[in-house]
Amino acid sequence: MLDNYEITSSRIIKQIDKVPFLYGYDYSNTYNKLEELGMYMSYLRLGYIVGSIGHIPSSILDVGYGNGTFLKVASNIVPSCYGNDVTKEYTIPENCSFVDDIYAQKFEVVCFFDVLEHFENIYDIRELKADYVVISLPHCHNFTDAWFESWKHRKPNEHLWHFNAESLISFMKELNYTVVNLTNIEDVIRKNNKDYSNILTGVFKKSDL
Repeated sequence: MLDNYEITSSRIIKQIDKVPFLYGYDYSNTYNKLEELGMYMSYLRLGYIVGSIGHIPSSILDVGYGNGTFLKVASNIVPSCYGNDVTKEYTIPENCSFVDDIYAQKFEVVCFFDVLEHFENIYDIRELKADYVVISLPHCHNFTDAWFESWKHRKPNEHLWHFNAESLISFMKELNYTVVNLTNIEDVIRKNNKDYSNILTGVFKKSDL
């Protein structure tokens, strides 16, 4: 393993020492560069959620909503849409509500699109009140140390945690969630090296539902 990284008991790769990363307007604004692809991605994500859980959710919380594209799309069919973003640079979209504390109330679905890998402590999400948790993040195959060192998603101090399919399932099991569906569907849009998948996406259901 590279210096300053360790592998946890759940096989998650964790950066040990880190420097605080600054999230601001410029960071959120990078999503605007996607233009139409950002809208296509949002429809893909929403369709994946509805297909996986079998119905339109009554409420969705998008953690790290960025420029708000997903919430704009979801609010067309989801009765109650909420968002939280550390930058607070983009106003929450119309017909959606900003929440300061993602753990304070119940949501049917909580989404972490390209977000969980940035958390200081991923185990904080144990406190969520959610029936379903949806996660997309870079798919870390960790073929070799050399591969990991040069991997475009490693991003020290920004991406603090790295998952493959097995470690993501194991982590969510620790939090009392079972896997409903695991896929690389976002690779339809977010293309990468043809020899391995780029983005890992999963839907997880609270085990005691």
